[in-house]
Amino acid sequence: MNEELMNEIKSTLPWLLAAGIVVAGYYGVKKYVADRRAAAAESVANAYTTDELEDAVGKFGGSKAGGVLKLRLAKSYFDAGKYDGALAIYEELDGKAPDGFADVPPVGKAQCLEALGKFADAAKAYDAFAKDNEKSPLAMTAKLGAARCVAQGGDKAKAIERLEAMKSSVGDDEIAKARVESTIDLVKRYEKRAERSLFDAADAAQKQLDAEAKPAK
Repeated sequence: MNEELMNEIKSTLPWLLAAGIVVAGYYGVKKYVADRRAAAAESVANAYTTDELEDAVGKFGGSKAGGVLKLRLAKSYFDAGKYDGALAIYEELDGKAPDGFADVPPVGKAQCLEALGKFADAAKAYDAFAKDNEKSPLAMTAKLGAARCVAQGGDKAKAIERLEAMKSSVGDDEIAKARVESTIDLVKRYEKRAERSLFDAADAAQKQLDAEAKPAK
């Protein structure tokens, strides 16, 4: 092998090595991404408890499966009464939800506001969703939620009026009619509770009297 050819090989070798590293790196990255996707998909399928879902979101929240994991975590928070935590996730995902789940964050947000006792804000959120998404499967859920919030905000008559109008609009849809009627019954039974019941106040007053009547040592 002549010297010129050897020099050519020597000058080319670093580029071949670099190319090999790039190719190996490319396939390494592909394998890493594939493994990570598989792990994320497994987390979506197998994470059930709030702790498991929090751990999965921490690991895979930025992956393609992250949105679904976050929605499941939000539901877990809501079911556990952690409404602020659920609300934060729904607000984060509003407009950025995974395919097929776009309607969930705005309705979930309204439900959290309702659970937190922010009835005016919740009714506004429910109404806005129902107006902009009339054909959504969650449109009726939003309308019923708005009526509940109106009642809880102190206007049962207006809530029932809205619900009766809904009942007339559903036609022969028996399932929808049943949902509306159930909400009407719920609203009719609803009574706003005082923050502190009379029984609690009487009990506290009796304890105070007992304490004052107790002879000093």
